[in-house]
This record gives sequence, structure tokens and C-alpha cells, in this order.
Amino acid sequence: MRFSLFVHMERSDLAKPHSELLAELEELVLLAEQAGFETAWIGEHHGMEFTISPNPFINIAYLGARTTSIRLGTGTIVAPFWHPIKLAGEAAMADVITGGRLDIGIARGAYSYEYQRLFPGLEAWGAGQRMREMVPAIRGLWDGDFELSGEFWSFPSTSSSPKPRQKPYPPIWVAARDPNSHDFAVASKCNVQVTPLASGDGEVASLIERFNAACQAHPETPRPEIMLLMHTFVAEDAAEADRLAQDLSQFYCQFGAWFQNKKPVHQGILEPLSEAEIAAMPQYAPDKIRQNLVIGEADEVIARLKTYEAQGYDQYSIWIDSGLPHQRKKKSLQLFIDKVMPAFSESQVEPR
Repeated sequence: MRFSLFVHMERSDLAKPHSELLAELEELVLLAEQAGFETAWIGEHHGMEFTISPNPFINIAYLGARTTSIRLGTGTIVAPFWHPIKLAGEAAMADVITGGRLDIGIARGAYSYEYQRLFPGLEAWGAGQRMREMVPAIRGLWDGDFELSGEFWSFPSTSSSPKPRQKPYPPIWVAARDPNSHDFAVASKCNVQVTPLASGDGEVASLIERFNAACQAHPETPRPEIMLLMHTFVAEDAAEADRLAQDLSQFYCQFGAWFQNKKPVHQGILEPLSEAEIAAMPQYAPDKIRQNLVIGEADEVIARLKTYEAQGYDQYSIWIDSGLPHQRKKKSLQLFIDKVMPAFSESQVEPR
């Protein structure tokens, strides 16, 4: 099982400059590269300081000039916010700039807050259908002289300019949860990204069962890869692990409030949650977070990850966004590198 890093700029203090956040993001990615991580993933979000990444290809191009070996992925592009010609061309340019190190993660999106602002009236089903039309469309554009008369996009014969450096295409990863999305990804010869969020190891097992069922349903298709994304923090001792659980509890309550899309947002920052609102999300209480996320001393983290490796996950991505100060993120990542990765050294491979 190989390792990757899922990382964004994030802030709750408007006094902290975005330039400082960018420098911190770069430092974490360089640390991951030096440690032999396979990929750094950066997603797409709009209008929120909670996750700052209006176009991941800009971040990827910037990081591509400052790294040499780590792959750089979109985790994930929100398909309905793009036109296929624009996505195919920008992705291909990012692949050229990075020397063929691009991975493309693609999803339907999740925040109704963003749907309301970028695509009023869009709902999850329609967003998912657009994603399904997008995947073959961008491959067709990379092949060239491709025309589309689809349900959502139509255009005459067009070729992506430029073309990707990787042949035939950069790897495409589909964010999947329900069995139908797993089936689509496998049938389309795409890799799969999954996250249980804070649902725990039962959901981790269920997600790979859905993936395996999709693989069995398509024996004609070579088994793609599957990546597990989870919040993961290594602590020096039990007291530090408890503090991390408290902090991640606050993060997930914010996360849940963004999804509910009911609270006011000022300058991209969600209005603070009341005690009653936090109490209404018991699934994110510190004890639940401590149990369901990968938080603990190195031996505990190794044991959890060995279980995921045995289940068949090919890549494990550390979701480091957390609202924590940069130095605490960096400390946890360094502990992971120093104390957890050596237990998996035989499974690490050279970046593709």
C-alpha cells in the first residue's frame, strides 16, 4: 500500500495572508515528496476559506515547478462546473508542465453551497450524470477529432490542445461511494477514490466490498486501483491523541455545517457554531472521532493501516486538512514519515 497526501490551503483567521498559506502547503508537499509519497492531491472548492482551491491546476502547475518526482493529482475536479473542452485542455497543459506527473480525480461535487452559486438548480443526481458524460468526453478530446452530442454538452469535432504527455492518458480517478458509482468507474477503466469521512472502519470495509463487487461484475476490465482517503494524525502520546480528537471534532462539526448549508457565511467563513448546534451532531463527538478517524500513537496507526492494506487498498491518502496550525500538521506528518512508513517500506514502490 502506497501513501499520498490530500492537502489544501485553509484558514479561519482573515488576518493570515493567503501567500503564507501557500508557502505552508508547499512545505508539506515537499516533505511528502522527500519521504517518498506517491502523490499530492488538491481539490476544487469555491467561495469558502474552509477549503481554498478555486482551480487545482493552478496549484499543480505551481507545485510542478518546485517538485521533481511526486505525482500531482486533482482531488477532485467538480465535473459539472467544467466544459469538457476546457477540462481536457487545462488537464493536458498541467500534464505537460509537470512532465507527465498528473493524475485526474473527478467527482460530482458535494456542497449545495457551491451548487447554488455556480450552477443554481443543480442537484446530486444531475451532477453525477454530468460526471459520467465528462469522463469519456475528455478521453475523446485527448484522442482528437472528437465530437459530442450528449445530454449535457454538444460540440463539433474538436481536439484537445495541447495533448497530455502521458500516453494514452493521465490516470483518471472517480470519487465513488454507492455501488453504481463504483460500477461506472470500473466499467470506464478508471481508478477509484473513496472516503468514509468519519464513519469508521465498518464503512472502510463496506467501500472496498462495493469496489470488489464492481470488479467481479466486469471481468473483462483489468482491476483498477483504489485509494482510501482518511484524516490521519500521529501523536507522541495518548494525551496528544486526545487533543487531536478534540480538534478534529470541531473540524467535523464545521464540515457538517457546511454540508447543511444553513448558517450564514461572511467573507468565506462560516458563522461560529453554537453549543446546541455542536450537540446536535453527536456523530462528531471527540470519542467518536477518536474511534473513527486514524488518530493515535504510531503503533496504533500502523495497526489500522495494516488492516486497510490487507483489505486490498492500493493507496492510502492522509487527509491533513483539519483547522490545525501548520506546525502541528507538519509535526504529525513527520511522525508518520519517521515512525509509521518504515513498517510499510517493503510495499513502497517508485512513483509511476
